[in-house]
Parts: sequence; structure tokens; C-alpha cells
Amino acid sequence: MNFEKIALHVPAILLPKEDVDLAKWAVVACDQYTSQPDYWDRVRQFAGDMPSTLKLTLPEVYLESPEVNDMISSINKEMEAYLARGILAAQQPGFMLVARTTAHGKVRKGLIAALDLEHYDYTREVTTLIRATEGTIIERLPPRIKVREHAPIELPHIMVLIDDPDRTVIEPLFQKNLPNAYDTDLMMDSGHISGCLVSGDADIGQVAQALERLAAPDAFAARYGVSDRPVLLYALGDGNHSFATAKVIWENLKKAASDTAAIMNHPARYALVELVNIHDEGLEFEPIYRVMFNVDLQDMLARMDSYYSAQGSAFSWHEVAERADMRKKASLLARPGRHMIPFVSGKSLGLLCIDKPALTLEVATLQAFLDAYMKERPEAKIDYIHGADIVAELGSQQGNIGFALPVISKFDFFKTVILDGALPRKTFSMGEAHEKRFYLECRRIVL
Repeated sequence: MNFEKIALHVPAILLPKEDVDLAKWAVVACDQYTSQPDYWDRVRQFAGDMPSTLKLTLPEVYLESPEVNDMISSINKEMEAYLARGILAAQQPGFMLVARTTAHGKVRKGLIAALDLEHYDYTREVTTLIRATEGTIIERLPPRIKVREHAPIELPHIMVLIDDPDRTVIEPLFQKNLPNAYDTDLMMDSGHISGCLVSGDADIGQVAQALERLAAPDAFAARYGVSDRPVLLYALGDGNHSFATAKVIWENLKKAASDTAAIMNHPARYALVELVNIHDEGLEFEPIYRVMFNVDLQDMLARMDSYYSAQGSAFSWHEVAERADMRKKASLLARPGRHMIPFVSGKSLGLLCIDKPALTLEVATLQAFLDAYMKERPEAKIDYIHGADIVAELGSQQGNIGFALPVISKFDFFKTVILDGALPRKTFSMGEAHEKRFYLECRRIVL
């Protein structure tokens, strides 16, 4: 069932059969804990030989492993094996209503659905119904493409935001008596998740109608105070590069098809996602920090001075004795038109100060420099980290520098994307690593 006007597709979801241990089956998104191989070692020990999505995904901590191609081949074989052995069971076509309780007790509501890739483009200037909210790094797509191009199924960690202040799309479904599909604790103290199947025509129609009202041009214009902007209904929150990968695969299928019209009903036209209302009380935006590896602090500070001066900005940095003094120092140095970015490097703690920055957001000011720096220092590596404690731990190691960044307001999020376009990559995170989406549902993407 399709609602093409609003890019919505009703998927046929696959779930593990009843005797599968869901606590071992469900594994956190592959783009988490990318500098913590010990986490993934513990996941592997916990899952053991039992059916698990760990065997169906490629944790990005292994992207530079010499065995990565063998890992990808093994993933595709495991997918085929799980299908052949009946480990995955088809549900009635429908959505999945999800309640995710984090380890902190917050409950995030979501709706698993499929979105039409014909209404999406990951380039920065697009005005499609579905949009990337941060810059897409093309270089990050090839390993994802290798996994998906020969995969018979997809597993979503993609979370897509809708701006529904009156709570008309997802929340009313929780008032219905829907059949339970799964209910399980999540590994590594990551909370709990339950899901209910939404398969009735009336319930599916209710969701579609609510989304159609959000996408109505007049309502959209009034909501954001704009008169000449194309409608943005779905904003990529998490999994931007995975959604872009699905788009690449779909476009390649169309190019290879002898009859494009005949392929338009192919399941790869759609990608499985979790829709989340940006107004959900259980959804929190967190900053994404940066850690640089194989760098020298004094060299970087000198290059920052040259870089920002060339942009017409003034650069300075100020050392801080202890982490507890950071907030007090920042308060003393704060002023309009200044970006301040705390850092830790080895035994050094400090604040970067950029006056009259050329860019609006602190993350953009820092990332622009780091991109330029890595071109001049190819030995330097970067990772994007969730959690201040992990940044402090990694940044305090010799040869590393960790940067902390402020979070953007989720209530300004849609209007910012509508007016300014995609944000700098890795600007925000919807929760910390252990609060991220876990792989659980699957969907066939081959005929």
C-alpha cells in the first residue's frame, strides 16, 4: 500500500520467530562506539552463537579492518541463511508502533514505516519532501553500498523526524488496543523496547491523513512563517548515510533496468525507517563531539590562528587548570559574536575563542578548520563521539585532542533546515550512544 503524495509506503515487516532471544537479537546501530572495540567484543561475547543482528550488520569500528570485505560477504550469507532457516517471519503489511525506554527512564515513541526514495536527494541544495539535515560525506557511502547492494534484507537504524506539535500522527495509536509484536530488554544496559503491529486499514489511513495535513502547503507556510518554500515533511535525524546508501542502490537499479516503468514497484524503491515526532518528550538532542588523533596541540593551535585570521576572525586560546573550572572560565570570556569551544589534549585543558566567526554555528566554525587541517596533515584522524566523559578520556591520551560543542535547540530545527539548508555534518545527536536505535525489524529489498 502506497501513499505516494506523502512518500509513505506500508511495509511487510520481518521479525525474528518467537523462540529467538530478542535480548541477543537486537544490537545497537553500527555507527556507534566507533572508537571502542571493547564494546563490540562484549556484544559478540553476549550474543554468542545465537541469532543476532550483529551478524547482519557491519559495525563501523571495523571499517578499516583488513578483513572488512570478508565481513561483508559473511553478512550477506547470514542474511540468506536466516531467511532460508525461517528465523525471520513475515508480518501482515503494516507499521510498527515502538515504545523505547532508555536506561534513564525516558520513553521515546516511534513508528516504523517505509519512505519513498523518489522523494529524496542527499545533495545540500535540494527541496524534496524528505531531506538530509546534515552534510552527506560521499566517501562514507562505499562500504555501506557494498553491504546493501547484495543484501536480500534491510535493517533500519534510520530515524526520521516529523514536526507534529499537536501530536496527530504517532501518539493517537498508543490509545488503541493493538496486538503486541515484541517486548524485550536491550543489551548493555540500554533500556527496554516494545512494539505493536499497526495493520488495520483504518489505523493506517489515520496515519496517512495526519501526515497529509502536516504536508498541506498552506499549513506548512503558516507553521514556519514562509511563503515560497517547498514543503519539508520528513527530516533525517539519525542514519543519514544509510538512507543515502539506499538512494544510491535504488538509482543504480533504475539505471540498469531495461524498462524503468516496470521497476517502479521494486521493494528497493523504499527504505525502512523509524518516524519520531520532534516534540516527543523522550527525544533529546545531544551535541556530537570531535576527537582528533595523531595530532600535536601546538601545531594545531598555530594553524588555527592562521586559518581564522585569514577569514577575518580573531583567534585566541586560554588554558584552564581543571575541568571544574571550565564553565567559570567560559562565563568570564563569553561575549556576543564569539564562538568558544572547550578542548582537552593530553594534560592540557582550554578554551578556543573565535571572534567574528564567518559561520553561524560553533560546530561549523570548528569543522571547517578540521577539514582544512586534515588535508594538510593526512596522518591526522577524526572520530565523532557521543558523551563528554568519553571525549575527556580519549582527548587526554597522548597525541589526541577532544573538542566539546553546544547542542542546538530541537524546536528551531525544522525552520533552520528550511531556511538555511543542511547543517554541518555531525551537528547533533538524538540521544547518547546507548539511547540509539537498535536493529530489530527487517524488510526484504529484493524481488
